[in-house]
Amino acid sequence: MTLTYLLPLRRDRVAEGAEGELARYLAALTAHVEVLIVDGSPPAIFARHAVLFADLATHVAPHPSDRCTNGKAWAVLTGLRRARHDTVVIADDDVRWDAQTLTRAAAALSGCDVLVPANYFAPMTWHAAWDTGRILLNRASAHDWPGTLVLRRTALSATPRYDGDVLFENCELVRTVIASGGSVHIAPDLLVARRPPTVRHFLGQRPRQAYDDLAQPYRLAAMLAIIPASLLGGRRAVAAAAVVSVVAAEAGRRRAGGRRVFPWYTSLCAPAWLCERGLLSWGALWLRVSRRGVRYGDNRLLRAATPVKRLRARRRGPA
Repeated sequence: MTLTYLLPLRRDRVAEGAEGELARYLAALTAHVEVLIVDGSPPAIFARHAVLFADLATHVAPHPSDRCTNGKAWAVLTGLRRARHDTVVIADDDVRWDAQTLTRAAAALSGCDVLVPANYFAPMTWHAAWDTGRILLNRASAHDWPGTLVLRRTALSATPRYDGDVLFENCELVRTVIASGGSVHIAPDLLVARRPPTVRHFLGQRPRQAYDDLAQPYRLAAMLAIIPASLLGGRRAVAAAAVVSVVAAEAGRRRAGGRRVFPWYTSLCAPAWLCERGLLSWGALWLRVSRRGVRYGDNRLLRAATPVKRLRARRRGPA
């Protein structure tokens, strides 16, 4: 396959088991695609990775000229310049493609500039099931944002550099392509596995994921309404809303072959996830209004993503 697999990587500590599993996964990919790792890890861990991945991939550091506040976006910007092929798969280090799904993705990209697949967790730990409630509700209403995208590198080369100083970098990248006239294809049937995080990392993701909703005002308004509506509506209203959320999640589970990868009980996790998001959305709003922003790595990010309208105006430049 004539595509580049771009892995933005950063590890702040050595994780023996995780590194070995990732190396085995990349070894399986090298027979099919170019693998490019852009590694923003501290020097000692970067050197360790250079040895571990030496025979598996091109391993480089983010280029200083691409520096931005979001470390993943920094790595992606460097990787897009270094990639040899026009078709690029950007994937977090917990995403697990296989050769068959990559072939399908490359074929689907022939009719668009950006392809948005769907993720599912494997194995399904308790906290993965909890977060799957979010995935299913998103699948029912529109689409979930995965930890991987497939795009034409030339679709971005014709645009202003996408903004790496936002939290929701995947959304920003897709909006940048749209603002420049590119096309996006949502593929809920292109199901790509994802390893669940540790419980500690899962808990750390909660505020950041809630902050992402600032990029989607209507969704944010709906999430902010959950707690007030529950307090005003009483127990019956809460029970009814819980039932509706489970039914909606089940619709998302059944969409586009989802039953193959989403266990039946994950639909039951939708009410719990909604309660979590209803609470944390108020915290995210306070962080934005107070201009504190949300912590991401070593930095704090104030903006979630840029509206398409503003990106189009930026592209046109001053009248």
